[in-house]
Amino acid sequence: MEFTGRGILLDVEGTTSAVAYVYDVMFPFARRGLTAYLDAHWDSPALAGVREQVAKDTEVATVATDRDVFEQEITRLMDADVKATGLKQLQGLIWEAGFKSGELVAHVFDDVPPALERWRAAGIDLRIYSSGSVHAQKLFFGHTTAGDLLPQFSGHYDTQIGGKREADSYARIANDWGLAADEILFLSDVVAELDAAREAGMQTGLCLRPGNAEVEAGHGHAVLETFSAD
Repeated sequence: MEFTGRGILLDVEGTTSAVAYVYDVMFPFARRGLTAYLDAHWDSPALAGVREQVAKDTEVATVATDRDVFEQEITRLMDADVKATGLKQLQGLIWEAGFKSGELVAHVFDDVPPALERWRAAGIDLRIYSSGSVHAQKLFFGHTTAGDLLPQFSGHYDTQIGGKREADSYARIANDWGLAADEILFLSDVVAELDAAREAGMQTGLCLRPGNAEVEAGHGHAVLETFSAD
């Protein structure tokens, strides 16, 4: 697809990385490490804000003070695959040790690193918008199968700016970016997210990556199967 704007906003799973890596490797790693992490860090400053956020997300006040209730609610959110801000923050904290030890190495599609370089060389500003926390995003792109890709990005957004299926979130991102919405291309594998971005005025591209869910026809978004220039 042809793009003449100034910024590209990228989703992660199903766009730059395989959905299977996130669901089959990263999520199980966080689930396995949950109890041990809470045992070791329950009273830590890093977890204090997460406890308050999870209480807000779940509307269960005792989550912030009762360790067992907290773990039960986190497990419930994981089981339901809820994109809750507090859960994503906690997962990022648990993943940190795995990325730093080398046990976790983030998958990216082979066409992603050269595309990032090509876009940057063309003067395009690159940013990430994911339901995963900003902390987790930075860990992910700092420890990929292609090395440290973090310097390619100038900004990161998560659900603290708003839900990914809400047009207002994309308007806020454009405002924070300092670009007109129509100068930004949002790439994702989720039609509802693309619909919201388009409603906010952004250009959109639907990524059809191996392992992605099938998409019904008639969505109206440009389609990309690769980021390759060929």
